[in-house]
Amino acid sequence: MRPIIEPFRIKSVEPIRETSRTERQRLIENAGYNLFLVPSENILIDLLTDSGTSAMSTEQWAAMMRGDESYAGSPSFARFRDSVQAIFGFRHVIPTHQGRAAERILFHVMCKKGDTVPSNTHFDTTRANCEHAGATALDLPIAEAKEPARVHPFKGNMDVAELERVIQREGAKKIPLVMLTVTNNSGGGQPVSMGNIREVKTVCARHGIPLYIDACRFAENAYFIKLREAGYAEKSPREIAIEMFSHADGCTMSAKKDGLANIGGFLCTNDDLLAQQQKDLLILTEGFPTYGGLAGRDLEAIAVGLNEALEEEYLKYRIASTAFLGEHIAKEGVPIVQPPGGHAIYIDARAFLPHIPMEQFPGVALAVELYLEGGIRSVEIGSLMFGEHAKMDLVRLAIPRRVYTQSHIEYVVEVILDVWRRREKIPGYEIVQQAPFLRHFTAKMRPVAG
Repeated sequence: MRPIIEPFRIKSVEPIRETSRTERQRLIENAGYNLFLVPSENILIDLLTDSGTSAMSTEQWAAMMRGDESYAGSPSFARFRDSVQAIFGFRHVIPTHQGRAAERILFHVMCKKGDTVPSNTHFDTTRANCEHAGATALDLPIAEAKEPARVHPFKGNMDVAELERVIQREGAKKIPLVMLTVTNNSGGGQPVSMGNIREVKTVCARHGIPLYIDACRFAENAYFIKLREAGYAEKSPREIAIEMFSHADGCTMSAKKDGLANIGGFLCTNDDLLAQQQKDLLILTEGFPTYGGLAGRDLEAIAVGLNEALEEEYLKYRIASTAFLGEHIAKEGVPIVQPPGGHAIYIDARAFLPHIPMEQFPGVALAVELYLEGGIRSVEIGSLMFGEHAKMDLVRLAIPRRVYTQSHIEYVVEVILDVWRRREKIPGYEIVQQAPFLRHFTAKMRPVAG
């Protein structure tokens, strides 16, 4: 079988700098063992996030040159709105500077203290914005999602029976909306099936509850449906995406993922009253409704990027290159969330480092060690990020879109395997300093004395 090649040519390059292990030891100590606090010029392969780290195409750069920076009524907004509506189908498109701004507006307008917002799994900013509005963010993943090594085609699905029980227990009036994250980031980048989306919508409709989709990786989710769900093999990713959103009442979107842009997002709804309330808050916190905290050139980049993300050749390469990383480390015994996700590989840190208890943050320990060994930056998704809500301790290796080549990924494989061979010597960590919200961004840590 011929190797999957990158479906693009490289037109501009950016140098990356190698550091010594001694340098990296000093840098990580100065950062309080928090990889968010290490300057990016001291990172060799940056897999911290796939958010806003994509390489833009020639068509996106060309579109940016026609960006109109008018404060109100810019034609760049019209092109952005038309591109969004052609895929997502919602009546109201509200631009924001990124996805968490859309989340904040959504929850501030729709939630009150005592409410509950069920999801397949809330991600960090989603949970924080929901709880900041006074509501409870409730995760309802299927049972298979809680077993990292178990293979299931749609581990991102919501437990529909449990959703029904929650509605019966809480009452529909205390559930202002239900959210589905596609793909399910906190659950290992796992997709949600079309069948599950339909089932969740059926339950929501029966109880009069709006269904919102967290759509940041919608194109990858659509491609997984094409590959894995009966009846969709002959459909295009675009057709599948349109069907996905036809079952929803609105969405939030970070265009920094499958918008292939470096900044931006949006909030959509079909509800005229909600849209007006959301736009009122947008003006207060983001900007006028035809720019929403973005420059016209950013709106242009997103308008093009949303369509490029649905190109089948790109998605084929994207999913295959991520799987390459997962399959090569898994065959050597490294425990990962199976099957490989679309945007990232998630290493099961609890299984990788069984000698480190949960209270000593095995995910942090592994992430630090990958940096010390090879200058790779990853992120912990577990006890530090989610505290008592953590179901697993994972280390996410998020692959930026159209940025790294096959040789970069092969280097990552070798570094992981070198750490795997000496895993028994890796220490746990403890918190020295933390913030009350989203502590993983700024927490200071230190190794636990042996």
